Amino acid sequence: MKTKLIFFSLVLSFTAALHAAPDPAPVGFASLFNGKTLAGWAIPEGDNGHWKVLNGVMDYDAQSEAKDKHLWTDQAYQDFELHLDWRIKQTTGFFNVPYVLPDGSYVKDAEGQKITHPMPNADSGVLLRGNMKYQLNIWCWPIGSGEMYGIRNNEKQPQNIRAGLTPSLNADNPIGEWNTFVVTVKGDRVSVELNGHLVIDNALMPGVPEKGPIGLQHHGGKKADGTWSPASSLVQFRNIFIKEL
Repeated sequence: MKTKLIFFSLVLSFTAALHAAPDPAPVGFASLFNGKTLAGWAIPEGDNGHWKVLNGVMDYDAQSEAKDKHLWTDQAYQDFELHLDWRIKQTTGFFNVPYVLPDGSYVKDAEGQKITHPMPNADSGVLLRGNMKYQLNIWCWPIGSGEMYGIRNNEKQPQNIRAGLTPSLNADNPIGEWNTFVVTVKGDRVSVELNGHLVIDNALMPGVPEKGPIGLQHHGGKKADGTWSPASSLVQFRNIFIKEL
């Protein structure tokens, strides 16, 4: 009997952990996710339930049927500090990943073509001020998460700007584990901490809008043959807190 009681106690504890409530908001911060509903977020019209709450976390299966598949906050923000936890549930295939140098440029061969290597991958991101260009990537590239792909990848931008938006190190935890972003946006500058490491330090975001909603990115999804694109957003989010500055 004692063994059975211990077993059922462990089952109840495990079930409670699966449905754990969000952490309390830090002092001065407001919560953007209550762990129960998507209140405060504009669910894309025609999404059909692919952005949802599952076991107390915000879950996405990369299969939204909406035209704009990203999930955006109802409110627009200007300057802020944003905390959020994210994790990639699983990779979705092998993607030909290029090698990114610390200055934001690519390693290229003698013909000027990017050198790539097939790697397991998934892809999502945090979108700033309502604009896809100002996306902080969540993915599996060796350069690490937190970079601003839309600017770093633009070879027309000055090299120092591209370098500033390239992570200083790969601070990602292994696939399946939770990670924490701390994103600070002031004017046209952004800083990003990932798991306690400053990976983007007061970098310039040229042309960034003055104000806009925060978005969680859709990427990839299933192809016509039912297989996954090798860069899909099988991701979850939790503990999303914001302080306006």
